[in-house]
Amino acid sequence: MAPTASQATPINVKLLLIGNSSVGKSSLLLRFSDEQWLPEDESSATIGVDFRVHKMDVKGKKVKLSIWDTAGQERFRTITSSYYRGAQGIILVYDVSSRESFDALPRWYSELGTYVSESVVKILVGNKVDKEFSRQVPAAEGSTFAARMNSLFIEASAKTDVNVKETFQGVVERILDTPELWEGGTSKGQRTDGGRGGVPGGVQIVGTPESDPQSSCSC
Repeated sequence: MAPTASQATPINVKLLLIGNSSVGKSSLLLRFSDEQWLPEDESSATIGVDFRVHKMDVKGKKVKLSIWDTAGQERFRTITSSYYRGAQGIILVYDVSSRESFDALPRWYSELGTYVSESVVKILVGNKVDKEFSRQVPAAEGSTFAARMNSLFIEASAKTDVNVKETFQGVVERILDTPELWEGGTSKGQRTDGGRGGVPGGVQIVGTPESDPQSSCSC
């Protein structure tokens, strides 16, 4: 039996990773998309915005994720603010061993209030649980704050691959449970580059077949 149009055409979902510098946003994305992890002394700070495409099946639906990994440094905020446009899911990351990164979350949520609608799905991720010996933010505190901000909550480790897939799966499932965020976009497709093509920091496309138009990008 030939697949129906709804089965054959993936749902386009745009996710944005935000949070302070060095909390492990890029490591979470690399672990999820490439099943790899770079030691902190071998990784470098994201310059501007990095971009990945990843395909997955969620709740019986084919989903094509456009995942934008933003720089945490203040000097890049004017660059990355434009990338909030069209995002259906926001992944806010802090480091459980860094009280500073947790205390900065209200500023990030304030930024969200400026750029995205209330219906956008948000998940708060306490990363680096492998550093339990130097934890500064209890899980209960993170969970309580997330509930107050109407966000999902999970703790994860890009290093040990704890709850990484579950982080992305959880936010996508909630998006699929919120039809106004994606209905009508399955056949039209969703541009996440604002019509500008490339993004600062380069483009990496993962899990996309050669026939995909985006795979020919030479940005």
